[in-house]
Amino acid sequence: MVEKYMERGELCPDEIVIEIVRQAIKGKEHFILDGFPRSVKQAEALEGMTKIDTIILINCHDEILIEKISARRICSNPQCDGNYNVADIHKFIGGIEYKLPPLLPKRDMICDKCGSPLIQRKDDVPEVIKERLEVYKKQSMPVIEYYRKKGVPFVEVWMNRPVDVVVEKIVEGLKKFFDNKI
Repeated sequence: MVEKYMERGELCPDEIVIEIVRQAIKGKEHFILDGFPRSVKQAEALEGMTKIDTIILINCHDEILIEKISARRICSNPQCDGNYNVADIHKFIGGIEYKLPPLLPKRDMICDKCGSPLIQRKDDVPEVIKERLEVYKKQSMPVIEYYRKKGVPFVEVWMNRPVDVVVEKIVEGLKKFFDNKI
């Protein structure tokens, strides 16, 4: 059900996503949500399910997102989670330097994990990515303001370096809110 929306670059209806998340976090005390909530309605529903301790906000210019996402390659074997990226990005945009190396397989377009061919997801083409970004701006940007007004703390970083460097910055930011327990 979710896949048909993703292929068109659209977000799933709030009711579907809210119920998926409700079931996923039921009975859990500690967890990280990625990509939820994406609308104010979802944020309001989440308040009835749990308390939000901190929000991690990862910033990136649209041009970089389009280039990086359209270069994603995944394993064609549905049982495998092989995930790669062929983009090698080194540029400045808006005063931010981006150094994002590719994540290549050892053999060209062959998954390191299972040996299956790599493919591009149907929704990882520039036209669909641009639509996803427009939907994000309309529906998700208000969520950021919603939580800022509520006083929820943010850890904000730029996705302008390799993942391990960005993760390190996120962990440093989280430590400030959790008394270095991370």
